[in-house]
Amino acid sequence: MALRRSSAYRSVGRAYTRKSRVQIKNYIKAFPASRIVKHVMGDASKFMQKGFPFVVSLISKEAVQVRDTAIESARLQIHRELETALGTDHYFALTVYPHHVLRENKMLTGAGADRMQTGMSQSFGAPTNLAVQLKPGKRIFVVAVNNPEEVITARNILDGIRSKIPVHVYIEVKPIKEFSF
Repeated sequence: MALRRSSAYRSVGRAYTRKSRVQIKNYIKAFPASRIVKHVMGDASKFMQKGFPFVVSLISKEAVQVRDTAIESARLQIHRELETALGTDHYFALTVYPHHVLRENKMLTGAGADRMQTGMSQSFGAPTNLAVQLKPGKRIFVVAVNNPEEVITARNILDGIRSKIPVHVYIEVKPIKEFSF
């Protein structure tokens, strides 16, 4: 079955998808696996020692839910372009994790479909995807670089990713001394 449009899941609401260590307290019995493969790329030890003088961040302007597939495709493109432009002397991190479980009440269409559906009587839905719930001002991606020329490159790469993420974002550049997660 094809994916639903992202507009069906954009609004942020209270999650009715409790995960618990005690299995009987779970609202959802099986959770889909996260499609995000890596969260930290590049030279993390140099970043922790504040070895990079500049930090470029992609920050959300609105409260919205974003599927993990959109975040992962954006991460792949950013990482690939950073590797070709800057080599390995940079730090790149994804700062969000998809915790929210998206559900879908599967509906059939076509001839004879009315005999197979339960309608709205059991409409809780089956888990299909995971999503990140973003708030305004939340950092999505962080890139740390060495000099002002690399800052321009990182800004251009992060600017080119706007079409992959269904949220209004802005780019912030700070010296490492003023940066904090």
